Amino acid sequence: MVKLVSCGAQTRLSVSGVGEPGGVEHVSAIGALYAVASELGGATGPLEGLWWVEEEGPALMVARERWRWHLLLPAAGVEIAGALERAREAARGSGAAVDRVMVASFTEGECVEVVHEGPFSEEYRSLAVMEAFMAERGLVVNGPHHEVYLTALDDPSPRTVLRQPVRPA
Repeated sequence: MVKLVSCGAQTRLSVSGVGEPGGVEHVSAIGALYAVASELGGATGPLEGLWWVEEEGPALMVARERWRWHLLLPAAGVEIAGALERAREAARGSGAAVDRVMVASFTEGECVEVVHEGPFSEEYRSLAVMEAFMAERGLVVNGPHHEVYLTALDDPSPRTVLRQPVRPA
């Protein structure tokens, strides 16, 4: 079921990159996030991703190796002064690219949201339903596409919250 939600201020560990989901850079970024989060006391929520492209036209028509993303992970103690630096230093021995991990704070405001059940390759169906919902209400995109991975990325039956910040047209 598609719905409108209001998303307030959020603070997350973050790694930014370019490339296809599941590609080398993407997988490396996930490893770095979890290595640093572990040193902070663990992840406190699921992995998330903000996705966008810089080319004109439909994002799903852009080659996946040109997709841009911020991977996000809620973590214990992320907002404590100096905690990130201490956690990166402690995680350095893991071999993960811990220096890429930053703290990001953002507010999305009003969003259209739906839970997609099924393969990532079929998200376009849920995205089409979201686009129709937005069009019916005179809403347009107002920020990167946001995904919250409710299951492991390799789960054969994934569940993903698809969220799109919006504003009136």
